[in-house]
Amino acid sequence: MVVRSSIGATQLDRALGSWQRSREPAYRALAGSLRTLVLDGRVSVETRLPAERELCTVLGLSRTTVAAAYELLRDEGFLVSRRGSGSWTALPEGRPMPVAGLSPYPTDRGGVIDLGIAARPAAEPWITRAMTAAVAELPAYTRTHGTFPAGLQVLREAVAERFAQRGLPTTPDQIMITSGASAALTLLLRALGGPAERIAVESPSYANALQAIRFVGGRAVPVPLDQEGWSMDAWSRTLREAAPALAYVIPDFQNPTGLLMSDQQRRELAALARTTGTRLIVDETIAEMAIDDVPPVLPLAAFDRSGTAITVGSAGKTFWGGLRIGWIRAAPDLIRRICADRASLDVCSPVVEQLAVRHLLAECLPEVLAFQRDRNREQREALTTALRTELPDWTFRMPQGGLSLWVRTGDGGMGGSALAEAAQRFGVWIGSGPRFGVDGVLERFVRLPYAQPPEVLREAVRRLAAASAAGTGAGTAGPVEFSLL
Repeated sequence: MVVRSSIGATQLDRALGSWQRSREPAYRALAGSLRTLVLDGRVSVETRLPAERELCTVLGLSRTTVAAAYELLRDEGFLVSRRGSGSWTALPEGRPMPVAGLSPYPTDRGGVIDLGIAARPAAEPWITRAMTAAVAELPAYTRTHGTFPAGLQVLREAVAERFAQRGLPTTPDQIMITSGASAALTLLLRALGGPAERIAVESPSYANALQAIRFVGGRAVPVPLDQEGWSMDAWSRTLREAAPALAYVIPDFQNPTGLLMSDQQRRELAALARTTGTRLIVDETIAEMAIDDVPPVLPLAAFDRSGTAITVGSAGKTFWGGLRIGWIRAAPDLIRRICADRASLDVCSPVVEQLAVRHLLAECLPEVLAFQRDRNREQREALTTALRTELPDWTFRMPQGGLSLWVRTGDGGMGGSALAEAAQRFGVWIGSGPRFGVDGVLERFVRLPYAQPPEVLREAVRRLAAASAAGTGAGTAGPVEFSLL
């Protein structure tokens, strides 16, 4: 058994909370609470648990009670023990792993509502105006070969200027333009990672990023998010014990939870990364997506002048995913190295779209951000109100920004994977919790984006309520044909 991390008895006691309120025998209640911590991803798989003697002292239980709880978890496959080495969390053999992917259904035909992707329609009329301006500027570039591995200089300058406006002085030679944030992450993983390389990730995290790590042969090491977000104690243990070469984090309206990392947490994480020699890949794809009035925070890289923190950004969430324009901010020598390796992936990004994004950043950003904020606020309100009305036992933390809710389904209802499967019969595609985890955990969760119009979101929740009721025997079988909304 490979140990990713460990958790002390005091930390485990805090994570367990009020587990003793159960009417079950104490050992069963303790085992059930520990099982829930693993399935919800709050204690990662392959985490060393405290010794029985240490845990019984902190919990105020007999040694027999803790030993019986551990034994029950071993029988169920949630714990593996080795004499003289301790006990580690695990998942039962044969548990299905999640498959990441986009909905195969169009959202504008057949009445199917796609909540599997957190992306909105284009911000109009600005996208059309920007493309018109880009085409007008194109003749200056058609006289060249059109291949710019680092990106157009005018766009690199515009992206660097935006970083500076946000409090992070940046020069154009620190910027590389990519074909979306996904391509940026892939380039970085190929350049800095490798087969079997350990990469620390938040749990839950962005499903496509976890998939990218698997594709390059990396091994994701989950660090659970708690109710307050990023536990620096947990990150310290993971970076020191698992010694990952890289860490992938989403500090701004984290996908899927919507959490926002504070300046102090950014400062501490940057310091931890420097101390342990871990390079941070900071995903700022959703950084501009504030909805509420939140205190301004600096980019995480502003707390690291050593080059440990590398930033990935994108025009996709801010403007439109169809542009497929992203970027990397890193030290100039790393930018040059990645540019040299890029030819084997996609050579360069399209010229017209780069010119359009330059126009959007330089000429339209304040208007677009105001438009997106108003639209997101209205859609978030529609989704949360519908959930509280139709599914009151589902719980979530209201995000201050971003594009999605991270929802815990009711204790007596279906798990996320079963619900996602059942919801398809009712014409809704959702992302189940295990898609956003590393080991098939997070079964009690689903991600629900508020990227659709309010009336569509309300109808989606009505269908989810029907699917949940049918799956638990409280309703009838769902429809197989759908009408357009």
